[in-house]
Amino acid sequence: MNTTKKYAATALAAALGVTVLAGCGGSDDDTSAGSGASKGSGSKTVTLVTHDSFNASEDVLKQFTEESGYTVELLKSGDAGAALNQEILTKGSPRGDVFFGVDNTLLSRALDNGLFTAYEAKGLDRVAEGTEQDKEHRVTPVDTGDICVNYDKKYFADKKLEPPRTFEDLVKPEYKNLLVTENAANSSPGLGFLLGTIASQGEDGYQDYWKKLKANGVKVVDGWEQAYNEEFSGSAGGKKAKADRPLVVSYASSPPVEVLYADPQPKEAPTGVSTGTCFRQTEYAGLLKGAKNEAGGKALLDFLISKTFQEDVPLNMFVNPVVTDAKLPEIFTEFGETVEKPATVAPEKIAANREQWVQAWHSIAVK
Repeated sequence: MNTTKKYAATALAAALGVTVLAGCGGSDDDTSAGSGASKGSGSKTVTLVTHDSFNASEDVLKQFTEESGYTVELLKSGDAGAALNQEILTKGSPRGDVFFGVDNTLLSRALDNGLFTAYEAKGLDRVAEGTEQDKEHRVTPVDTGDICVNYDKKYFADKKLEPPRTFEDLVKPEYKNLLVTENAANSSPGLGFLLGTIASQGEDGYQDYWKKLKANGVKVVDGWEQAYNEEFSGSAGGKKAKADRPLVVSYASSPPVEVLYADPQPKEAPTGVSTGTCFRQTEYAGLLKGAKNEAGGKALLDFLISKTFQEDVPLNMFVNPVVTDAKLPEIFTEFGETVEKPATVAPEKIAANREQWVQAWHSIAVK
């Protein structure tokens, strides 16, 4: 998931500004901050290449250092697509040891380019069923999230109108000119929503569906930030911007975040989730082929699916842990939505069709 996914991370600026995230100070073998790949196999620094929105508690990564002896150095590289592109350009001579942030919409591209060395991380038997997509263990699942339509509860209550629940509902006349979504060509949630409509309507039916959405007044904007914080009337940012769209493509984790950062915190989330419009994303990490610190990279992959790290994930990256024994924080269980049957599309199918699907979508929804 790209930077638009973890929108509340801006409230954690102090943590995000740290380059070396954990450890007991630099050693002679450490790289300087932001310098890329670790030095030789004896290095006590392991470099994690990731998208801009990776975040973890300092204490949690300090625990990794104490247990393994390795300090984590973070190399942020833009959104998920941009970060992946940079690794493809430098494959064989990677800038770090582990790459985190490739999701199921882009996984096949990473695998086809041979970016990763196979490694079966310790604890894989605890990950949720269906999250492993590579039998060769070139990548390790780390978290999941659901891209879904969110709705402004106040708007629908004031209008005495039931919010939409499914993809089919969104094309009904009572929801005309209410939905804003992101551009599927350059936005992770936009692409996820497109894939959700393909899973729902079929490869033969999604274009007709989007023609109906277009006729029903769907608005397409460049990215999540604009859609959620400028166009969506239910978000804190949208209220300030006097937004007028009460439906937006966002995430199932958006309502808990609206509560978490409200002052004072409300007893009920101001937004809801249309659970019949969700597409499941899974994010992966992998040991980069040619990594200078392969041992440290393996230790980090083990740690990413440890219970300690997994229980730190929700309130730092606003996604769900991938291991079955990790507990969700109370704010997630109280204000979040459980998506029982999210739409999915096999990574190999996405790989074979992604470009033509996006081109077809663009000709309908944007032009």
